[in-house]
Formats: sequence, C-alpha cells, structure tokens
Amino acid sequence: MCRWLAYRGEPLQPSILILDAQHSLVAQSLNSPLGAETVNGDGFGFGWYPADADGDGIPATFHSIEPAWHDQNLREITRAVRTPLFFSHVRAAGGPPIQQTNCHPFRYESWLFMHNGFLGDFAHVKRDLTFAIDPALYPHVRGTTDSEVLFHLALTFGLRDDPVRAMTETVRLVESVGHSHGVRFPMQGTIAVSDGTTLWTFRYSTQGRSRSLFHSVDIPTIRELYPDADRLSLFGDNAHVVVSEPLNDLPGTFVEVPEATVAILDPDGYRHQPFMA
Repeated sequence: MCRWLAYRGEPLQPSILILDAQHSLVAQSLNSPLGAETVNGDGFGFGWYPADADGDGIPATFHSIEPAWHDQNLREITRAVRTPLFFSHVRAAGGPPIQQTNCHPFRYESWLFMHNGFLGDFAHVKRDLTFAIDPALYPHVRGTTDSEVLFHLALTFGLRDDPVRAMTETVRLVESVGHSHGVRFPMQGTIAVSDGTTLWTFRYSTQGRSRSLFHSVDIPTIRELYPDADRLSLFGDNAHVVVSEPLNDLPGTFVEVPEATVAILDPDGYRHQPFMA
C-alpha cells in the first residue's frame, strides 16, 4: 500500500535518508521491490520534531499530493531542516481519494502516526469504528482513510499514556468489528507512532502475513563491518532508522522486525516485545 521511514538519533538532515540513500524513500516511491505496489506516487508526507530542546515539542508537518520524486519543496525542506526525530511516508492510494488530508503522517498534539496497510473491507466497518472514536477527538479526523481512524481510535484508548496497550485495544476492536461483518482478515499493517522522545513501531496482521518492516543495527556495529564507508560519518552513534524496506544493499546493516512484534526505540536503543501474540 505505502512505504515509510522513521528516524531517531542525533539531529540530521532528513534528505540524507529520504533523498540520498541508495534505496531512499523517494527511490522506493518509484520502485518498491518489497511493497505490495511497485510505485507509491499518490502523495507523501513529512513530519519532524524540533531540534531545539527549548521548543514546544509539537512536530511540524508537510503534505503534498504530488509524487515524492516530483516535488521540489520536499527537497528544499529536507535539506534545510535538522531534526532528531522525523517520519516520512509515500502513499499508494488503495481507495480513499488523493488529497492532502489523506497523506501521512497524522498529527495530534505532540504525537505523530503513520501506517502502511489497510483495514479489511473498510467501507463496511467504517461506521462502527468511527463511532467508537471519542467525541472530543472526532473533530480532528480531517480525511477519509482507515489509517486516520486507526490513529484516533488509539488516542481514544489511551495512546498518550500507554501506546502498546492502546494499540492492542485498537486492533482488538478492529478485529472484533471486522469479524462481526464477516471480514476474514480485518487488520493489516505496519505502524509508527512517536511522542517526540520514544518511537514505537508495530508489525501485525490478522492473517499473520504483515507488510515488511526493518530497522538498522547500531552505527558502531556498522562501522566495524564497513570501516571504509565514508557515508557513515554523516551519522552519530545513536542514529537509528525503521523502514518498510532496507535503504541499502550492505549485508548486516538492517534486521527484519518479526511478525506480531512491537519494536520500541528510546535513548537506550531498541527492544522488541510480542504484540497481540
């Protein structure tokens, strides 16, 4: 359906990953070998947190319905900004219209959210799921995607207090409603969510065949593997990236996130735990 990338670490120019990597996100928008669709040209989004610790912690976002490879503004912004945590997403529309309000990442207060996948037979379950959103949150639903409904359900179930528990309750509801409507596999996807400090990434599907998801290994380890790779000097020791598919062909630099897993990235590094297992 889509491809996405999330970075956490020392402040970095996002263009280094979004534009300049061997298999950058923009390159994946044109050719995505591991994606359900080869081309992801139905708009894109970029969300980033301020590098200034004295800021308000509210991320900025930029969305466009242009193909990512065609948008000069994306190039300008990602080269001008330095940020310690950012999301980027290229979209392959699976039904909902191509419009800015349907482009990821979605934002609420200090939280960013993006999703690659779908809710099975969304047209038939949309009413039940939408009515489960907290009425106070409902006015913030601006687009028409299943992903935005998923985000606001997670907020309803307490995302701001406990993201893993909230996503668990959200997926349980999606599967319950889906099954009540005869949907065999209601949930499919990989999800990224952040409060600007911690990054939670989920890989789960009812069918047990989720979209691909990988994260980088530690930069010091990669430097040991490839001491002559000059490009590694661009990254600090705490730089980490979670991606729909690897950004390069170097063996040992990316590991696959297992099925039914949440990978949590905070100042101490990665930790995995079972999700909906």
